[in-house]
Amino acid sequence: MFTARRSSSPLLVSALTIATVLISGCQSHSATKTTPPPAPKPPTVATSSAVQEKAIGEGLYEMALFSSSSTLYVASAQSFKNDNGGVLYKVNPTTLAITGLTHTDLKNFGVASQPDNDFFYTTNSLDGTVSKVEVKSGKVVKRLALSKKNSKGETDGARELLWVGNELYVGAVANPGYISVIDTHTFTVKTRIQHAGKWVTGLLYSPTTQRIYAGNGSGEILVINPKNHRIEKRWTTGESKTNLFLNFAEDPVTHRLFVTDNSQGKATYVFDELSGKVIKKIPGDSLGIKFNAQRNELYISQRESKQVLRVDATTYAVKQQWRFAGAPNSLLLSDEGKTLFVTVKQELNKDYSAKGPDSLVRIDLSAH
Repeated sequence: MFTARRSSSPLLVSALTIATVLISGCQSHSATKTTPPPAPKPPTVATSSAVQEKAIGEGLYEMALFSSSSTLYVASAQSFKNDNGGVLYKVNPTTLAITGLTHTDLKNFGVASQPDNDFFYTTNSLDGTVSKVEVKSGKVVKRLALSKKNSKGETDGARELLWVGNELYVGAVANPGYISVIDTHTFTVKTRIQHAGKWVTGLLYSPTTQRIYAGNGSGEILVINPKNHRIEKRWTTGESKTNLFLNFAEDPVTHRLFVTDNSQGKATYVFDELSGKVIKKIPGDSLGIKFNAQRNELYISQRESKQVLRVDATTYAVKQQWRFAGAPNSLLLSDEGKTLFVTVKQELNKDYSAKGPDSLVRIDLSAH
């Protein structure tokens, strides 16, 4: 169980540093600022009638949408300074009204779900565990520890997770990193994919190539065969700087893989899945990313610029900008491609306390 520690604790400082770098999008590397691509239209601010924003609580991260029950779950770590544990917020996806709360003894970060499933999973990153949660009740029904504490009392962080078939893939925020493969039927670890580089971050499965893509802080994109859990290829940008890849999106029709880097790269990279080569680089800070096949658009959250970009996926021109007072973080796109959800974070004080509650944003894409 998570217990509050003083902010001067090496373990807490280390864990918070990793969490903010890899999950919140705060960077730990110095970087030269690049000019974001010009927008052909004036930006649309968050006061647009198509944009709803509601303050929810501290420490908001990833989300899961269950359309059949009109339920949106938002994972929260709560305050790093003042609160033990976290919260799973149950929200009405239309009004953003909070309809339920699950107080958890551990802090919640990443989320993985499947359509029409009775359960979803969330990572408790600072404690290196995964929790299984019932959609209807919001109750945590099982929990699995993925690593043991070392001599310093530290565990390997569990960050992003990916649900493919009957397997759950969980990246370890460790050096060297690895990916735990969990059998969802037995909720046990089947195997570990070793030699995954420093800090495993984003994960994505391509139904077209039938491969899993994993990013890391070593500047690599790992191409993994889910049938034998082997790393078949390691892609890089070929640049002299070290990339810290964060999140993925894919256009399976054109075999393009979109990857964000909010570290030294400060860009969104477009890889050709057939060759493993970079075919386009979209400059500007980037964190979350989603591809909308119905509208042929990309959505990119820019934490530093405090905006979400709407990008033409063919020309890469910025069609629209949604600006916020806080820093946009995680993105979630509805299955039909009509609604975009965003968690917007507030700045942290030096003692890791938040300057205000994080908010949840709903954007009606059909209104533009």
